[in-house]
Amino acid sequence: MQPVPEIKGLPFLGHALALKRDPLSFLMGIQKNHDPIALLRIGNFRINFVMTAELAKYVLQENNKNYIKGRAYRILSLMLGQGLLTSNGDFWHRQRKLAQPAFYKQRLSLLVDTMHDESQLMVERLKKEIPENSYQTIAVSKIMMETTLMIVTKSLFGTFINQDKIASISKDIDILNQLASDRFSNPVSLPLWFPSYWNFQFKSSSKRVAGLIDEIIETRRSALQKNPDKEFNDLMQMLITAKDEESGEQMSNKQLRDEMLTIFIAGHETTAVGMSWTLYLLSRHPEVMLKLREEIEQVLGKEGKPSIENLRSLVYTMQVIQEVMRLYPPAWAVTREIVTDDNLADYKVSKGEAVMISTYALHRNPKYWKDPEVFNPENFSAEQVKERPGYAYLPFGGGPRLCIGNNFALMEMQIMLIELVRNFDFQFIEEVVPEPLVTLKPKGGLKLNIFLRKL
Repeated sequence: MQPVPEIKGLPFLGHALALKRDPLSFLMGIQKNHDPIALLRIGNFRINFVMTAELAKYVLQENNKNYIKGRAYRILSLMLGQGLLTSNGDFWHRQRKLAQPAFYKQRLSLLVDTMHDESQLMVERLKKEIPENSYQTIAVSKIMMETTLMIVTKSLFGTFINQDKIASISKDIDILNQLASDRFSNPVSLPLWFPSYWNFQFKSSSKRVAGLIDEIIETRRSALQKNPDKEFNDLMQMLITAKDEESGEQMSNKQLRDEMLTIFIAGHETTAVGMSWTLYLLSRHPEVMLKLREEIEQVLGKEGKPSIENLRSLVYTMQVIQEVMRLYPPAWAVTREIVTDDNLADYKVSKGEAVMISTYALHRNPKYWKDPEVFNPENFSAEQVKERPGYAYLPFGGGPRLCIGNNFALMEMQIMLIELVRNFDFQFIEEVVPEPLVTLKPKGGLKLNIFLRKL
């Protein structure tokens, strides 16, 4: 076996500056010239960047036990604790078994009305801002973030949070994302106990977000003490009452908080980012918007409510969402840590090193996608999907660690999109570039001119 070809970097820093300055262009350039694998460094930390669907499948599925969540997820655990996203091994497996039933499709069907109600409230808020026979320039990213926060808190935790608190928590989550991203690309990060300004910000924001979750849990436990027989039709109730089949044990308070924190942050952020990119691309492709609107009207009528049954008939709508997540996958990179030495495409990789799969780069690899930079929902027609290896498209990861909330997120995006497309037209203002933090956000947020449609 030969060593993985190393990309030349700076002394000591390695590729830290390139990964911090413009990681997407940097990784795309490497993919163009160094397929199928290349070695990067952040300080002494070695990262094996793999670029093919075959290697992605091997790492995430075929030999997944040898590739665990490592450094990047330890950084995320500073704000998420040891939830499903960050944990490993038997503990992760136990937690996944306890949480999985809440995300079965039949369970999610109960949440359609909540998602629809919140989407309609979003529409009403937008209508109030748009003058009659004119348009309003709207900060779309902010609206999407607030709406998905409301959906996740009400449908998963059965709780209403007022608008002021939503705005405050959104700001804290932005701070946590920025600081977690900075720590990953920095070869020398100060320990959290060091009294720096950024550590203070990180700890303050973490405390406020975790405090909100603790408040929600305490309110629920108090309600159950007063009325033990009362049933709450939400995820939190399922997590509180879930028991391990073998031991009969339930989640500790800390485990419950970490899982809820993970779902709360990851469960709204990725959807909000995905919706922002969807509206951005629709504003640039009115022909897609027209076809989308026609399908929605054909399946649902002008005012019909979405249901789990009719959502399945919105084939083109789902293709649009899938294509958006190809070009702008919210989780733009997946990393793993190698447990024991292994062989990737006849190259030797060693214990303790990292493996990185850039979903952003993989989703634009011309080996798997014709005209990869072009927005084309037909990439997800049944015929074209059959021609591609499954692991060429990984918006929710793959293998046993496939995102537990993928069906929730897709259903939420469909329902939000139905209401937005029915009620508004979106006009492109200016080019927006992606900013790869923990998620792939529109840099500086997204603003669009929004017009009220006459129905």
